[in-house]
Amino acid sequence: MTGATCSTCRTRTATRTTDPLAYAVDRARRRWHVADRIRVPLLIAQGANDPRVRQAESDQMVAALVAKRIPVTYLLFPDEGHGFARPENSLAFHARAEAFLGRHLGGRVEPIHRHEAEGRAMRILRDDPPA
Repeated sequence: MTGATCSTCRTRTATRTTDPLAYAVDRARRRWHVADRIRVPLLIAQGANDPRVRQAESDQMVAALVAKRIPVTYLLFPDEGHGFARPENSLAFHARAEAFLGRHLGGRVEPIHRHEAEGRAMRILRDDPPA
């Protein structure tokens, strides 16, 4: 979810209104309220400084998936906001995403090289093996 057009950003405005229907739609779209419908492994990448999608929301989603025993990989970028502004973080995310997809979908995967891991602040908070 990057950019100003993500669904979370659009629905957040609904909570600022007094319309109960808009609030209900917003609540239903929030990720942790639909966690019980997730059946496949999930990769979550969170910018710690994201003003739109707070880290606590990703933490709640991860907790819900762990409780359901759904494999989840959770990456935290302490020096990022909403999206990846730093090229080294983008490279690290894409390398981890490729490894995640290779692990869960199969196929060939390029190993993560040192230059993709150097100089980045990414923290891997959770990395479950496939079920």
